[in-house]
Amino acid sequence: MSFEELKEAFFVALDRVDGSVAAAARVIGANRHTAASWARKAGIRGRGRPGNGPHPRREEYEQLRASGMRRGEAAAHIGVNIRTAEDWDKGIRQIGHSRLYPDGRRIDYNTGMTTPLTDAALPALEAELHPRFLTVKEREVIADLRRGGASLRAIGRVLGRPASTIKRELDARSHEGRYQPYAAQRAWAASRPRPKTSKLVTDVSLREYVQEKLSVQWSPEQISHTLTKEFPDDESMRVSPETIYQALYVQARGGLRREVAAALRTGRTRRKPHKHPDQRTPRFVDEMVMISERPPEVEDRAVPGHWEGDLIVGPGSISAIVTLVERTTRYVLLGHLPGGHTAEEVRDVLTALIGTLPEHLRGSLTWDQGAEMAAHKQFSIATGVPVFFCDPHSPWQRGSNENINGLLRQYFPKSTDLRPYGPEDLEHVAQKLNGRPRKTLDWDTPAERLRDLLTTN
Repeated sequence: MSFEELKEAFFVALDRVDGSVAAAARVIGANRHTAASWARKAGIRGRGRPGNGPHPRREEYEQLRASGMRRGEAAAHIGVNIRTAEDWDKGIRQIGHSRLYPDGRRIDYNTGMTTPLTDAALPALEAELHPRFLTVKEREVIADLRRGGASLRAIGRVLGRPASTIKRELDARSHEGRYQPYAAQRAWAASRPRPKTSKLVTDVSLREYVQEKLSVQWSPEQISHTLTKEFPDDESMRVSPETIYQALYVQARGGLRREVAAALRTGRTRRKPHKHPDQRTPRFVDEMVMISERPPEVEDRAVPGHWEGDLIVGPGSISAIVTLVERTTRYVLLGHLPGGHTAEEVRDVLTALIGTLPEHLRGSLTWDQGAEMAAHKQFSIATGVPVFFCDPHSPWQRGSNENINGLLRQYFPKSTDLRPYGPEDLEHVAQKLNGRPRKTLDWDTPAERLRDLLTTN
């Protein structure tokens, strides 16, 4: 499909998905940033990424909580993190990389700034809270019925709440025997924030211990767990990793010297925002098939013909070698990339290597998410071999290939310019590797295992 045809298909898809630019881009397989540019130039303002509204199962969560289910159980039932569920219960809203509290405080984790409230009660009065909290209208009903002499159980039946809830409200919010709903609402709103000084501000011994360990590059998590071991009987010497991070990053928490933040392994003095997976730009235009969808017979190595692949790269990323290893026999194939490793170059070399194999040894290929595999769909169409991608930062998911790459460094040490090595040199090295007895093969060689496999078939 040409560029103009792709663009035309985008506008057709845009109508089908109710104006969502991101959804339309996914339908036609285009980059969403390119699609957004087309929409802007055409004067169209899309409605944005689907899913920016409330969580699709939040209403179900609130119903579970209203029925008496514990927070952890309700969170697990709908598949959200316990911290998210806690925020919902407390009326905390996440806006971008900020958290807005019911009392009006706003903490921006990009800048580490906390915006305090001038009047803490007002936003809390108007906040949309969890149904388990009494509202102003319910407090008005309590006051009216109580003045009319209704019992606690009668009031509870009218509101659909336990009598114990009504009793606690009257006991806590009545003044001189009178219950006033608006005064009760203001008192409740003012009591919600429960502000307190950070433990690292008030406890000098604890703060000095944390600063000492940070200065020798200990992580907050290491410090937190070591405190429990070193002071098993001293409950005052306890601090969570999050408290340490907040003392370093969030000015409102404080307690630690700002220069100590440089001792963190990241060297950052403020939090780094992390995008939600749905907000990340797709790695490739063609959708990846992840390793979790790989057939189970590949995992147990029972069926031969499934390969793992990667590149070893020379200095400056100028030259590279394609490395393929068969999961069952550990047989190695090497491909020559003397002038670069663009997606098209890697596609062509892989196609040629797989083309040398008999049909029954073309099962699948597992690769990491390197940019060199951007043409994976074209490779699959040309060879009939599906490509499965590992999860980010998970090299063990193609462990056989990682092992072979380590062995190859005996012949091509790091920082070696790979351009002078031609196909004949690579074939010679591959023969050496395939002729080595391997412990995992009961001391057979990969060449012997592949020979037996071809002879049997």
